[in-house]
Amino acid sequence: MAGRLDGKAAVVTGAGRGIGREIALALAAEGAKVVVDDPGVERDGSGTAAAPADEVVQLIKDRGGVAAACYESVADHAAAERLIKACIDNFGSLDILCNVAGILRERMVWNLSEDDWDSVIAVHLKGTFNCTKFACLQMKKQGSGRIINTTSDAWRRGTFGQSNYGAAKGAIVSFTRSIALEMARYRVTCNIISPGAATRMTMDDSVVASFQRRYEAGEIPKERLDALFDSPGPEFVAPIVVYLATNDAAHISGKVFGCSGGDITIFSEPRPLRSIHRDRKTQGPWTLDELLKLVPQTLTAPMSDFDTMLQGYIPKDT
Repeated sequence: MAGRLDGKAAVVTGAGRGIGREIALALAAEGAKVVVDDPGVERDGSGTAAAPADEVVQLIKDRGGVAAACYESVADHAAAERLIKACIDNFGSLDILCNVAGILRERMVWNLSEDDWDSVIAVHLKGTFNCTKFACLQMKKQGSGRIINTTSDAWRRGTFGQSNYGAAKGAIVSFTRSIALEMARYRVTCNIISPGAATRMTMDDSVVASFQRRYEAGEIPKERLDALFDSPGPEFVAPIVVYLATNDAAHISGKVFGCSGGDITIFSEPRPLRSIHRDRKTQGPWTLDELLKLVPQTLTAPMSDFDTMLQGYIPKDT
């Protein structure tokens, strides 16, 4: 193999299946030596199995690449340190970290247990922190590195029955932007992808059944149900990740890239949309009567995309 990532060493978490698997294969195809990390858990985080990581490693080797399997849980701080050390011990450096590992525990918020919340936050958010922390220690010494984190559309659109997941994914965006600032002086970039793809996370039997029930109950339109069954595969996500890992992307950091099927997008920077103003020193705080009149006329008009989507969840008789 020969490519744009020759001589680079990478860690990909959640690399045994789905999006992580495709990223690991794509990095290796461009010449990177890859640590394929995956403890082989089920969709909800239960169980363990070596087979998913082992199979990806074997596939990379069969294609002429270099890879090593690791089975550490990113939710464990000490295990994340061992994972990063494994890359350095095996390949001499750590140039690329892709935080992809994730689990799901779907419940409406009133049914969400403390363990459901903690487990999802631990893998998605704490796991991203754990691996990033130890990667940054090495990349800081090297004076270079690429970190690519993973959010989802839940970050900006919200999510139904997955408030734990949505909270983690939103926090990862803020975390990524902070790391981009902290590591810029060391020539380390930190970006984030927001993928849309058909994987066991999105196309599990329980998810499909849930969408079907919601459609039959009139809670979601048929277009949304059809879109679920027409989702693109995870192989469409990997190319932008590989690009962000190259030297050509050294000037890009703190950005959110959407990637689904043939579409790759970059999201706008969060800026104030509209505002109302008064002189606090001479006029004091806003009164409730003033806000009752002005907010609908200025701040919340016109309707946003989220407001439009929200209308589909509101009972018609309210």
